[in-house]
Amino acid sequence: MKKLSIILGASLALSLSSCTIIYPGVATDNKIVKTGEVEAKTFLGIGNVDVGLNEAAKNGGITKIATVDYSIRYGLFITKYKTVVTGE
Repeated sequence: MKKLSIILGASLALSLSSCTIIYPGVATDNKIVKTGEVEAKTFLGIGNVDVGLNEAAKNGGITKIATVDYSIRYGLFITKYKTVVTGE
């Protein structure tokens, strides 16, 4: 019975944990002066997600993009998307 409780507890902990995937990238040789970001969440994969470079650059007042970082964090029910851009 004790082993079953440990196995069930471990299974529950693993199912409630989340994973993060980050995709970094260098776009150009432009200077890094400003940072802009945009985030979005979906519940059970339902929703329209717009985390594009243009929106992130607009949020940071960036006209020339230097680097791009795009990340996805998967949870049990909620998925979070985030794009971060730097530039001038």
